Amino acid sequence: MTVPFRIPTTDLDYCLEQLLEHKPPKILPPETIQQLCHTLKTQLLSVPNIMPLQSPIAVVGDIHGQYHDLLEIFQIGGAPPTTNYLFLGDYVDRGYYSVETISLLITLKLRFPDRVFLIRGNHESRTITTNYGFYSEVLSKYNGSADVWSYITDLFDYLPLGATIDGKIFAAHGGLSPSCQQLDQIRALDRFREIPHDGIMADLVWSDPDTEIMDFKLSPRGAGYLFGLDVINKFCHENSLVQMIRAHQLCNEGYTSYWQGKCLTVWSAPNYCYRCGNKASVLEILHSNYDSKRTSTTTSNYEDRFDSTKICLRQGVLPGQFFNIFEASPENDEDTLKGKSVNGINSEDEYAVNNGDFFSGFFREKSRKQHVEYFL
Repeated sequence: MTVPFRIPTTDLDYCLEQLLEHKPPKILPPETIQQLCHTLKTQLLSVPNIMPLQSPIAVVGDIHGQYHDLLEIFQIGGAPPTTNYLFLGDYVDRGYYSVETISLLITLKLRFPDRVFLIRGNHESRTITTNYGFYSEVLSKYNGSADVWSYITDLFDYLPLGATIDGKIFAAHGGLSPSCQQLDQIRALDRFREIPHDGIMADLVWSDPDTEIMDFKLSPRGAGYLFGLDVINKFCHENSLVQMIRAHQLCNEGYTSYWQGKCLTVWSAPNYCYRCGNKASVLEILHSNYDSKRTSTTTSNYEDRFDSTKICLRQGVLPGQFFNIFEASPENDEDTLKGKSVNGINSEDEYAVNNGDFFSGFFREKSRKQHVEYFL
């Protein structure tokens, strides 16, 4: 029997220390990145195309190299392993810190494999990352070498294409495909390759919902499709689902609800590209007991924090769900003002490490932010 190779926990904690305890964060050496990617690839070989996950879980949309805003997400939702996270893809490109962002997520996935889950977006592609920033950033930060880009883009070929939550919710990066009516068709795909130009795999990462149509329509993006109400109703009926959650589209308020919550878009990159001025969100799914506002085991910590009925009406979500809305981190704002494209913000501040848990220690020193927009 083959025993998968695992990096010692102490080594993973050291990687987290380098990324989390320094300003600017220290990028990991190419040899370390290679080892991390190789180890994660061996583990992902046994992961199905659609991961079966359970609530409670926090769902995160596009990050696009906005490293400091990723740290904001962990302040808001809680640091792994105290919170389960599903990331919906588009970890790199556009922002100034794609290397640090994907390095942190890979390390967290290895350190907390049952708490952190990653799926593939349209930017997890060799072609896209060559044109939208990640490739150039790697060359800049690794003295002209593209090795780290090769290690990470090879890893992208192994990422799952979607997830189900409680067997009732389907999560993917983009949307639906006219070539796919059953989840089993996605489960049967050969995902271990570059994203093709068309077909089910391409549509999953490129398609978008459109409230103006009922069926499918070619997407103005040049890949994937627009899909309407009839499409998602049929897909949910055929697969015993109640909802689809996806990312892929910039939302000024951080989220969009379509068709009374039948489809949700979660966007997690505030002030996108350091100039759009948009808010961002994390979708928190506490339970999928849609016949009741709350359950004793999954929502007891939240009973005094929000009124489920008001949230459902205001945000267009299902019971047990809410969008936790946030704005850009101060470091994001500083990058915006200075137009920086360098690694970090040149601060000497470091955070204490408590009990040897570098990740939780980083956030233990910072007050947990309370974003109250969703309370109203």
